[in-house]
Amino acid sequence: MEVKRLKAPLSDADVLALKAGDNVLISGVIYTARDAAHKKLVELLDRGEPLPINLQGQLIYYVGPTPARPGQTIGSAGPTTSGRMDAYTPRLLEQGMKGCIGKGFRKPAVIEALQKYKGLYLAAVGGAGALLSKRVKKCEVVAYPELGAEAIHRLEVEDFPATVINDAYGNDLYVTGAKAYAR
Repeated sequence: MEVKRLKAPLSDADVLALKAGDNVLISGVIYTARDAAHKKLVELLDRGEPLPINLQGQLIYYVGPTPARPGQTIGSAGPTTSGRMDAYTPRLLEQGMKGCIGKGFRKPAVIEALQKYKGLYLAAVGGAGALLSKRVKKCEVVAYPELGAEAIHRLEVEDFPATVINDAYGNDLYVTGAKAYAR
């Protein structure tokens, strides 16, 4: 099985070269954000105020990492359920975000926004937070420290594994994968 390498942040060409079902290894900078941070970001947009991070080309990982133990960069860093961010994701894609990483299905409005703004939805393996944390080489809080684990973190990752679930062409691995096994 071929694995494609991505260097984050992403360009439109990076996104358009990927299809649902592709396995990727991501290196570079990604940001974390969960529902509380997403709500704050969209509130800033609604008020016409600048965001605390530049979303151009960025990947947002839906994770609230646990505290790092001594000598570690980050604690467990497994994905959270993506559906909680569905109300906010189209707005962030409109601002230049190129993709998000989480687990679970996305609503049709998100899938449509991924097509419109040339974005991706990727899944990381749920329950593998301790293993995924080993791919994080640097972690720093860059916004909303009052949110604790749900603050926005800037992560430098190396060979972070994920699978493209929804691509910029409207394909959905959760749908096509299930069809392959239907009787």
